[in-house]
Amino acid sequence: MSFSNSGCAESEPYALRVLGDSMLPEFEEGSVIVIDPAGAISDGSYVIAIHDDEYIFRQLRIYQERYYLQPLNDLYETVEISGTDQIKGVVSQKAGRRRKDHKRYDQD
Repeated sequence: MSFSNSGCAESEPYALRVLGDSMLPEFEEGSVIVIDPAGAISDGSYVIAIHDDEYIFRQLRIYQERYYLQPLNDLYETVEISGTDQIKGVVSQKAGRRRKDHKRYDQD
Protein backbone atom coordinates (compact mmCIF):
# COMPACT_ATOMS: atom_id res chain seq x y z
CA MET A 1 0.00 0.00 0.00
CA SER A 2 1.37 3.38 -0.83
CA PHE A 3 -0.14 6.78 -0.44
CA SER A 4 0.54 10.45 -0.24
CA ASN A 5 -1.15 12.72 2.22
CA SER A 6 0.43 15.91 0.92
CA GLY A 7 -1.77 18.88 1.63
CA CYS A 8 -2.55 17.62 5.15
CA ALA A 9 -0.78 18.63 8.31
CA GLU A 10 1.03 15.70 9.90
CA SER A 11 -1.55 15.46 12.70
CA GLU A 12 -4.67 15.88 10.51
CA PRO A 13 -6.89 12.87 9.79
CA TYR A 14 -6.84 11.63 6.20
CA ALA A 15 -8.65 8.98 4.15
CA LEU A 16 -7.32 5.90 2.37
CA ARG A 17 -8.99 3.31 0.18
CA VAL A 18 -8.50 -0.33 1.23
CA LEU A 19 -6.65 -2.40 -1.34
CA GLY A 20 -6.59 -6.19 -1.28
CA ASP A 21 -8.28 -8.75 0.94
CA SER A 22 -5.97 -9.02 3.96
CA MET A 23 -8.51 -7.33 6.25
CA LEU A 24 -11.63 -9.24 5.18
CA PRO A 25 -14.32 -9.62 6.35
CA GLU A 26 -14.38 -6.32 8.30
CA PHE A 27 -12.79 -4.19 5.56
CA GLU A 28 -13.72 -4.99 1.97
CA GLU A 29 -11.53 -3.88 -0.90
CA GLY A 30 -12.64 -0.42 -1.93
CA SER A 31 -13.79 0.63 1.54
CA VAL A 32 -12.59 4.06 2.62
CA ILE A 33 -10.94 4.31 6.04
CA VAL A 34 -10.20 7.49 7.96
CA ILE A 35 -6.80 7.53 9.66
CA ASP A 36 -6.11 9.64 12.73
CA PRO A 37 -2.33 10.12 13.11
CA ALA A 38 -2.87 11.21 16.73
CA GLY A 39 -5.34 8.42 17.56
CA ALA A 40 -5.00 6.41 20.77
CA ILE A 41 -2.99 3.24 20.17
CA SER A 42 -4.23 0.18 22.02
CA ASP A 43 -4.47 -3.59 21.66
CA GLY A 44 -7.07 -4.35 19.00
CA SER A 45 -6.82 -0.99 17.20
CA TYR A 46 -6.81 -1.00 13.42
CA VAL A 47 -3.66 0.82 12.35
CA ILE A 48 -1.51 1.98 9.48
CA ALA A 49 2.10 1.07 10.23
CA ILE A 50 5.49 0.82 8.58
CA HIS A 51 6.80 -2.72 8.00
CA ASP A 52 9.71 -3.57 5.68
CA ASP A 53 9.78 0.06 4.45
CA GLU A 54 6.15 -0.14 3.29
CA TYR A 55 2.85 1.00 4.74
CA ILE A 56 0.63 -1.82 5.97
CA PHE A 57 -2.97 -1.87 7.25
CA ARG A 58 -3.55 -4.36 10.06
CA GLN A 59 -4.97 -4.87 13.52
CA LEU A 60 -2.51 -4.16 16.32
CA ARG A 61 -2.13 -6.94 18.87
CA ILE A 62 -0.04 -6.45 22.00
CA TYR A 63 1.06 -9.55 23.86
CA GLN A 64 3.64 -9.67 26.65
CA GLU A 65 4.95 -6.20 25.72
CA ARG A 66 5.51 -7.27 22.09
CA TYR A 67 3.72 -5.65 19.16
CA TYR A 68 2.17 -7.55 16.25
CA LEU A 69 0.34 -6.52 13.09
CA GLN A 70 -2.36 -9.11 12.49
CA PRO A 71 -4.46 -9.45 9.34
CA LEU A 72 -8.11 -10.45 9.71
CA ASN A 73 -7.82 -12.82 6.75
CA ASP A 74 -6.02 -16.03 7.83
CA LEU A 75 -4.36 -16.32 4.42
CA TYR A 76 -1.88 -13.61 5.49
CA GLU A 77 0.86 -13.70 8.11
CA THR A 78 1.02 -11.79 11.38
CA VAL A 79 4.24 -9.77 11.62
CA GLU A 80 6.04 -8.37 14.64
CA ILE A 81 7.09 -4.72 14.83
CA SER A 82 9.53 -3.07 17.20
CA GLY A 83 6.97 -0.84 18.91
CA THR A 84 4.45 1.95 18.56
CA ASP A 85 6.95 4.18 16.75
CA GLN A 86 6.17 2.06 13.66
CA ILE A 87 2.47 3.05 13.83
CA LYS A 88 1.58 6.05 11.68
CA GLY A 89 -2.12 6.30 12.48
CA VAL A 90 -5.21 4.64 13.89
CA VAL A 91 -8.37 3.92 11.90
CA SER A 92 -11.16 6.07 13.33
CA GLN A 93 -13.91 5.16 10.86
CA LYS A 94 -14.83 3.18 7.77
CA ALA A 95 -17.13 4.09 4.91
CA GLY A 96 -18.29 1.14 2.85
CA ARG A 97 -20.14 1.06 -0.42
CA ARG A 98 -23.51 1.16 1.37
CA ARG A 99 -24.54 3.43 4.22
CA LYS A 100 -25.08 0.47 6.55
CA ASP A 101 -21.39 -0.39 6.08
CA HIS A 102 -20.24 2.88 7.71
CA LYS A 103 -18.69 2.36 11.13
CA ARG A 104 -16.76 4.37 13.74
CA TYR A 105 -13.87 2.81 15.66
CA ASP A 106 -13.01 5.67 18.03
CA GLN A 107 -16.13 5.37 20.17
CA ASP A 108 -16.73 3.01 23.07
